[in-house]
Amino acid sequence: MKTFYYNIAGHQVSISFADEWNNDGLLPSFAPFVCEGEGETVLSVTVDDAFRFLEKGEEVGQFDCGGCNHGVYRLADGSYQYEISDLSKTIVSYVQCSADFSNVEVALTGGDWNQRNYGLNNALMLSYAFACVEKDTLLVHASVVRYDGRGVLCLGKSGTGKSTHTRLWLEHIDGTDLMNDDNPVVRYIDGQTFVFGSPWSGKTPCYRKVQAPVAAFLRIEQKPENTIRQERGIAAFAGILPTASCMKWDRRIHNGVCNTVSRIVSITPYYVLGCRPDCEAAELSNRTIFNL
Repeated sequence: MKTFYYNIAGHQVSISFADEWNNDGLLPSFAPFVCEGEGETVLSVTVDDAFRFLEKGEEVGQFDCGGCNHGVYRLADGSYQYEISDLSKTIVSYVQCSADFSNVEVALTGGDWNQRNYGLNNALMLSYAFACVEKDTLLVHASVVRYDGRGVLCLGKSGTGKSTHTRLWLEHIDGTDLMNDDNPVVRYIDGQTFVFGSPWSGKTPCYRKVQAPVAAFLRIEQKPENTIRQERGIAAFAGILPTASCMKWDRRIHNGVCNTVSRIVSITPYYVLGCRPDCEAAELSNRTIFNL
């Protein structure tokens, strides 16, 4: 069995492959996060294609991941099972996680590299999000740019223009770089909010081991005019909470996410940008967030 170690946003993950035909080549996006395997491992994953559920738990929900709904089942001991399907609704992996998500077994059932990559990548993304939930860590749906050493996370539902707005920053705001375009990691550490690159970046291949203090969260709304306003308290909490990976039916996970979001909104600015997809919108948000 070959084991590989990765450091994602300061949390160590180990992935062990039981089969000779499975290896780290299935995870090219993880290459920038390779580490030596020293210190605490928060998530240990074993990939074994012979694994199958000995018994199937009670179905408790569906987890939406990039337009694909994955079946979620729970056993009497609190552990979870997932059947991960791709866009064709083909099951590409079976996943079983301990109740605290620290130990995970994965069987890949896809017939080609793309399906096997998808099955393993999604199993790892889900497991990581929930293994770290009580460590003031969130896996969020956002596109994030860095300017003047600080990160700006663009939030919003799919199709609202998150990636378009970050692209406008890259094109028109000198000194801007893209940290991640879909699933960055956000952590609350010693009274500060930080954002990290991750191995998960949607359709944009941006897999960077980078980090920055968060300057602001910026919710994008399509409007005929460019306007921006700051929101605080409950409004900010309600704006950030839906972006974090969560399972509302699991009290431990839901409480962990809510606690972290509460800490973050108490110290981190949150803005709502009504905008057109133009240069002026990028300049307005940049000017407002950085007091230029």
